Amino acid sequence: MLKAFKRIFPKKTDGSSANQAAPEPVETQSTEAKTSQPRNNKSRPRKPRREQQNARPETTPWSIKDFVVEPLPGKTRFHDFQLTPELMRAIQELGFPYCTPIQAQVLGYTLKGRDAIGRAQTGTGKTAAFLISTISQLLENPPPEERFMGEPRALIIAPTRELVVQIAKDAEDLSKYTGLNVMSFVGGMDFDKQLRQLEAKHCDILVATPGRLLDFNQRGEVHLDLVEVLILDEADRMLDMGFIPQVRQIIRQTPRKEMRQTLLFSATFSDDVMDLTKQWTFEPAVVEIEPEQVASDTIEQHVYAVSEDNKYNLLYNLLQEKGWPRVMVFANRRDQVRRIQERLQADGIKAEQMSGEVPQQKRIRVLEQFRSGRIQVLVATDVAGRGIHVDDISHVINYTLPEDPEDYIHRIGRTGRAGSSGISISFAGEDDAYALPAIETLLGRKIECEPPPEVLLKRPPRPGR
Repeated sequence: MLKAFKRIFPKKTDGSSANQAAPEPVETQSTEAKTSQPRNNKSRPRKPRREQQNARPETTPWSIKDFVVEPLPGKTRFHDFQLTPELMRAIQELGFPYCTPIQAQVLGYTLKGRDAIGRAQTGTGKTAAFLISTISQLLENPPPEERFMGEPRALIIAPTRELVVQIAKDAEDLSKYTGLNVMSFVGGMDFDKQLRQLEAKHCDILVATPGRLLDFNQRGEVHLDLVEVLILDEADRMLDMGFIPQVRQIIRQTPRKEMRQTLLFSATFSDDVMDLTKQWTFEPAVVEIEPEQVASDTIEQHVYAVSEDNKYNLLYNLLQEKGWPRVMVFANRRDQVRRIQERLQADGIKAEQMSGEVPQQKRIRVLEQFRSGRIQVLVATDVAGRGIHVDDISHVINYTLPEDPEDYIHRIGRTGRAGSSGISISFAGEDDAYALPAIETLLGRKIECEPPPEVLLKRPPRPGR
């Protein structure tokens, strides 16, 4: 690989998998039933109680007999768990016949009321795992008779707005026949509009970013003493983004860890993450899904050695000649994302950007356009891209290689989701080729690096010519 780079780049004088057997879960402590002592509810003003409006919607008749999935060796079916017909019907409509490895392992514990911590990369199906478990628990345990507005029964905390929106959408899809109400609170959206939603009906599942949730809580609009299930998604990213002090404030207002079920998911089990699990979980089961199952087995990976000056030409010609319908392009910085998107748009390719510079309302609109196929290319930073879960992304292009190898796994995990196949293409230039060895170490194998065909390096035609 180094020889290939030496041939392509002159020396500078100045410094400038789905079918694998799932690993055995590791239990950290002996299992004991959680105590059922009454919660210590502090007296405080509450919203007037209103009549519940979450009756199950009228639907056409459906039976579990309509959802036939044959047993297969090494596969776990959702039929193998005691899930309600309403939940099973939604699972069928979403096209989930068999569990992914993390779903099979996590559900085996959480449906029995156990706490769990999971190490899994994006694309493993972890979101569906904790949502199915949560919805099942809420259906099994009816809400208390004395219930007020602004008291969620399940709380899901995620670090980014995009991830919150996506989790809430998945929760609505899975709970559509249950009568449960799902709400989401994120910054950058109309506060009063979110407040009206909260005041209109009871909240069963609340998905939120830490900052916006604290806004509602400190105004006395949201109370957390009835939380039965607490989920922390992407705990490592919340650490990186400095959200842990806010999360601590939130968790202190929920019932004690022995009185609630807590699920924590992280891409890595660093010492800091493990310290958090000791503080916030009660005798958790540990489930680990290795990154190779996501990155190596289901995604075809390519690296092109290309000069910085030719990166855009290569990107344009790949998109133009291959005609891929749904592509994600990643860059390390916001200014890079902005320039790439603007050049693609000027050259006649339907592209939009996703970064911290983009207002939240536009982010949601862009994501829906990308999901529906009205946009061919979505250019994103790592933080913004972490919360994007869109089916049928055929290709991921790393315009710049990430400095953190873990971000490489998250990027290419946008394709090849939940065991499906996908293709990633990375551009390694003079300024970022140094990142390749660390990525290869994380993957546990070498990635072949090759020069691109000359035909893919030609300049784009000038607009209007």
